[in-house]
Amino acid sequence: MILRHLTCLAFAIGFPATAFAAEDTNAWAGQFATINLDEKVYVRLEAQERFTNDAERLGQLLLRSLAGYRISKNVNIGAGYAYVRTDPVGPALLNEHRFYQELNVRLLTTGGGVTLDSRSRLEQRTFEERDGTSWRMRQFVQLRAPISAHNKLVAYTEPFVDLHRTNVQRGGLSLWRNFVGISVPLARNAEIVPGYLNQHVFRDGDDRTDHTANINLYLTL
Repeated sequence: MILRHLTCLAFAIGFPATAFAAEDTNAWAGQFATINLDEKVYVRLEAQERFTNDAERLGQLLLRSLAGYRISKNVNIGAGYAYVRTDPVGPALLNEHRFYQELNVRLLTTGGGVTLDSRSRLEQRTFEERDGTSWRMRQFVQLRAPISAHNKLVAYTEPFVDLHRTNVQRGGLSLWRNFVGISVPLARNAEIVPGYLNQHVFRDGDDRTDHTANINLYLTL
């Protein structure tokens, strides 16, 4: 009963209307490694490859790193850097250098293995081809719930809010991502999570909705 209500809530608050929006089909892959240096300090490394335009071309490559610290069992903080190469059809290629800070909080844990997690991330985005710094806030909330002895439902929602308007940001709500998938363990400290990701892009003209086949690999070392 709890699982059903939480899943319905995630879908209800997470999926914005997509009427009157252009659409694209994407395929995204991600590789994430968390390296525990001790009980408190960890490093996270990741790479993401995003194939756009009916999944025919590499539209974006993201390489990200983070150094984190566990304040308690349910709270950790971190800061990091990401390089993002965006190569859309038509507009000019962008090379982005992104600095960010984040706060992660475990909001809920039940005896049945259901967890609810929050990540608040503040980004400072600079571009080789543009002047200035663009500030953006992202609020990620993820539900994980057992559906079998070895698999979990994974669902998340994440709105992106531009804190001001710049030559690369429209200001206000700019993106909204929502995902639903299944975790598949590969080994004790490794799992893959395939699923469907819906990305709604808010634009000054017509909005765009991306329908994305998304598969991520997670490692803990």
